[in-house]
Amino acid sequence: MAKSRTDQLAERLHAQGLRNRVAKTVAGAVGTTRSRAKPPTHVRKVVNDLRGLANEIEDRATNGPAKRKAAAKKAVATRKRNAAKRSTSAKKGAQTRAKASKAAPTRTKAKAKAKAKRS
Repeated sequence: MAKSRTDQLAERLHAQGLRNRVAKTVAGAVGTTRSRAKPPTHVRKVVNDLRGLANEIEDRATNGPAKRKAAAKKAVATRKRNAAKRSTSAKKGAQTRAKASKAAPTRTKAKAKAKAKRS
């Protein structure tokens, strides 16, 4: 007796590494849909779950988490370095402004001194 399309799909999924129970469930869900019709919500959910798992497996196989961790550490170091630069520049600017305000007398003081000399 010929196998149904559902059984064929279940066998193929099982051969690809899916557990037998999951393969039969997925094949059964897909087998209930009409051709050319939009698949039911539960079928779309199963497909999305399987896609997510496949993406996660691929991510872990290519050391994705380690790469993201290294990138995050680099970003933290860059932000810290830039903050130190800003802080140094701000301190330098404040020091320069402090020197300028102490060294140069204000205009009114200069006028007062000039008046005092004339008198």
